[in-house]
Amino acid sequence: YAERPCGELAYGDVKRLELAIALANQPKLLLMDEPTAGMAPRERIELMRLTARIAREQSIGVLFTEHDMDVVFEHADRILVLNRGSLIAEGSPEEVRGNAQVRAIYLGEGLLYDARHREGASA
Repeated sequence: YAERPCGELAYGDVKRLELAIALANQPKLLLMDEPTAGMAPRERIELMRLTARIAREQSIGVLFTEHDMDVVFEHADRILVLNRGSLIAEGSPEEVRGNAQVRAIYLGEGLLYDARHREGASA
C-alpha cells in the first residue's frame, strides 16, 4: 500500500489511512465526523473496531458524530442526541435507546410519537 497513490485505494482503506494520519500526532482525543459515512456494513464494523482497539491500547478518548444509530449504539459508551441543535437525550446506549423522543425521531417510531404528542398537546 505504501507505493500506491491515495486515489487508487479502496474507500475503506482511505478511511483507515485518515485514521492513521489523525493518530500520527498521538492525540489525547480523537475527533471523528461521520467516520462510517459511505462505507459498506462490513467496512463500518472493521473501522469502528479498529478505532476502539487503538483508543483502548493508547488511552485515547474518541468523540464521534454519526447518523447511523446502529454504529452509535454499538460503539459509544455515552451518547448525546441532538435534534435541530437542541439536546434531546443523553446517557448510556441503553438509556438513550429507551428515550421516547429518540425512538420517535431516529429509530422509526416518528408517526406514532407525533400522534401521541399532538394528542397530549391538545388535551
